[in-house]
Amino acid sequence: MYVILSSKPGQFRTELVEGLVAVEAYDYLFYGRKTAHFVIAEMAYPVKVKVIEESSQDAASRQAPAINYVPSKFLDKFDTLQEARDELKRLATFGSMDISLVRRE
Repeated sequence: MYVILSSKPGQFRTELVEGLVAVEAYDYLFYGRKTAHFVIAEMAYPVKVKVIEESSQDAASRQAPAINYVPSKFLDKFDTLQEARDELKRLATFGSMDISLVRRE
C-alpha cells in the first residue's frame, strides 16, 4: 500500500517513520517556484506520520518546533505505485496554470 506525504517549506514537513519507505520524491513547482515537496512512500503497516511545524519555530526565542503524529488512517491510500503517481499528476493539474512536478532522487 502507498501513501503520499507532503511538505511545504517554511510551514511544515513530514518525515518517514518505521513502517514507511520512500519510493519516489517530487517537487511541486507553481510558476517555477517550489511550493511543496511530495514523497510517495510504501506503507508496510499502519503508522503515525511525523509532522513538524516549521512555522512555529522562532529563532530568536529558540522555541522547539511543534511535532504532531498523524495516524495513517487519515491519509489517502493507494494499492499501487501507479495509482499514487496518477493522484499526484491530478493534484498538479489545474486548467492552464503553470504547475509541474519534478522528480527528485
